[in-house]
Amino acid sequence: MLGKKANSMLGVDISSSSVKLLELSRQGDRYKVESYAVEPLPPNAVVEKSINDVEAVGEVVKKVVNKSRTGVRSAAVAVSGSAVITKTIQMPAGLNDFEMEDEIANEADQYIPYPLDEVAIDFEVIGPSEVNPDQVDVLLAACRKENVDVREDALSMASLTTKVVDVEAYAMERAFTMVAPQLEKDAEEQVVAIVDIGATMTTLSVLVDGETVYTREQLFGGKQLTEEIQRRYGLSQEEAGMAKKQGGLPDDYESEVLAPFKEAVVQQVARALQFFFGSSQYNAVDYVLLAGGTASIAGLPAMVEEKVGTTTLVANPFADMAVSSKVNAAGLSNDAPSLMIACGLAMRSFD
Repeated sequence: MLGKKANSMLGVDISSSSVKLLELSRQGDRYKVESYAVEPLPPNAVVEKSINDVEAVGEVVKKVVNKSRTGVRSAAVAVSGSAVITKTIQMPAGLNDFEMEDEIANEADQYIPYPLDEVAIDFEVIGPSEVNPDQVDVLLAACRKENVDVREDALSMASLTTKVVDVEAYAMERAFTMVAPQLEKDAEEQVVAIVDIGATMTTLSVLVDGETVYTREQLFGGKQLTEEIQRRYGLSQEEAGMAKKQGGLPDDYESEVLAPFKEAVVQQVARALQFFFGSSQYNAVDYVLLAGGTASIAGLPAMVEEKVGTTTLVANPFADMAVSSKVNAAGLSNDAPSLMIACGLAMRSFD
């Protein structure tokens, strides 16, 4: 068991509004939540998933590490899909990793529109090429180094070592494996739309058989509700954010502020799905999963289900996990939909 602990990694998700940290352990097939914490970011420290203020983010990472009381000092973080260029290329089948790395480095400038000294490149062999038996399909992912560097810098301010830099869409896909057993139909050919409604961005990922076939970001998020609360009730951003979570707003809040926002969310989900149907061979999905902080708003799944005519659930990757006694289980269950990416990152410990 000691050996297992040694390669544990924290999943650290740096979003536009908060830093979320999650630590998992695994015994046999069963995962256990060892620690978790969420801490809000100051306004504009991260804008549309780009880190603006590394110092401020580093301070918040330090806070979540302390709050979670974790002993683990290695971490996995993610960059957003829009920051990453991915491409599937063909390579000769007999190459080992080093040879492949050289080969990719030589050819990468064909695929990547930035100067190569400015990008971080990674690749993964997917399997034999269907077109040519002597070749393998290789997934190439490239991202500007500065996107990776600022994340590493923020983590190192909290004495964390970045072991893995992932892509949010793949972290989401990995976390989905924890949600898939909760869906009734057999997972064969199953088309699932995950709508991750963050503070400023809504990301639709469509998975077929558990693999991402489509992802699209649109500017919309829970921040709009926070801003409306601020405006209407004369609160600061922090007060509005707290009131949104904990209640205590005037009686007209439900009807005047929350109801129109819920309508707006439903419209955004329907619109995102229409974009997907318009650009793919699919015209329906089997399930809609709501993720992100906004997903916990009461009554939202029923409204989405009514509008799009598809079974809609709130994503909870921890439903079948054990939970350590030092974790606040009620808090975890409330934050669960917004911890999908952190969960997918923490699962990298067991690859």
